[in-house]
Amino acid sequence: MGLLAAPDAGLRNWGERLGADLPRLLEQFRELFHQEECECAGDLPVCLHREFLSDNVLRVLREAHQRAQEHQRGELTPLDLLISLFTTPQSIVAECFERIGVTAAKLTELAVMAEQFANSER
Repeated sequence: MGLLAAPDAGLRNWGERLGADLPRLLEQFRELFHQEECECAGDLPVCLHREFLSDNVLRVLREAHQRAQEHQRGELTPLDLLISLFTTPQSIVAECFERIGVTAAKLTELAVMAEQFANSER
């Protein structure tokens, strides 16, 4: 949900390609996962520890890190995370989209296109 809450240019491009209203999509995920509005700390960095991350989150982070390395990047991008969310086996995020008729393959294809667009803009 954080990717939708603070989308970068690549995520916004993916949303446009999907034909999605990102704020509405965020609201739908909040409703689906019963997340209430929170008092956010703004731009303060979050210090994450292993004990706070599920095995699924760690798997997605590892896959996103591997993807970034394969593309010769030293840092993860939001699109690395997004693509990993769609390509990770048994992804609940991909499953949510599948339920409304959008396949993980299509989501990934649109994210890769957005990534290519973002790279061409640099």
